[in-house]
Amino acid sequence: MTARLEGTVALITGASSGIGRATATEMAREGASVALVGRRKDRLDDLAAEITSAGGRALVLPADVTDADAAAEVVQRTVEDLGRLDTLVNNAGLMLLGPAPGADLNEWRRMIDINLMGLMYATHAAVPHLVAAATDGPRQVADIVNVGSLAGRSAFAMSAVYSATKFGVGAFSEALRQELARQHVRVSVVEPGSVDTELRDHNSPAVRDQLSAAFGSIERLQAVDIADAVNYIVTRPRHVAVAELLVRPTEQI
Repeated sequence: MTARLEGTVALITGASSGIGRATATEMAREGASVALVGRRKDRLDDLAAEITSAGGRALVLPADVTDADAAAEVVQRTVEDLGRLDTLVNNAGLMLLGPAPGADLNEWRRMIDINLMGLMYATHAAVPHLVAAATDGPRQVADIVNVGSLAGRSAFAMSAVYSATKFGVGAFSEALRQELARQHVRVSVVEPGSVDTELRDHNSPAVRDQLSAAFGSIERLQAVDIADAVNYIVTRPRHVAVAELLVRPTEQI
């Protein structure tokens, strides 16, 4: 079977673990060259080695996308080193939960910077290259896939600012979709429910205990399940756009 992304280039933020790592692996299997962006270079190097040993092509770009100049630089490096940019997957994110009264304002700022501003910075830098790819690329279409959350559809106690950032991702994605649709740059948002990744580990032990109690023994999604959803979106025919995809564990209410 022909690799469906052969000849294309994808940039994935937050590629050092979880959904980002799984997405990079899946897209490389489909034939895409992948630019791996994240803050943990050692993990990016390990992932790149796995991809190249399987016959793929990977570019390691350690960066913090909450810095607008750094986000622009990784996009430029991707185009310079890999020749083009067809797909941007904005996956980098942070989930710090807890009551809003008395919260640490630095934690709020970190979530806004990573979940929302980093996504916007990378998108701003990538759009001209994506428009060019949709015009002259092998598939005549380009993609932006933003990783949102179930918390971006329904707000929950203890997640006020996290939900605010993910609602923002949804709004930004829909407005941008309308602006770019006629240029065949598709903008999609994937909204996972509970996924078994490192995202929860950034919280205090008390919050982690609350999360465990809330979800009980349900079988959570795995990172590869969301990577599969991203892969589905970007491999649709040119005339098909999946604007929004909500993925929950079967048992999650």
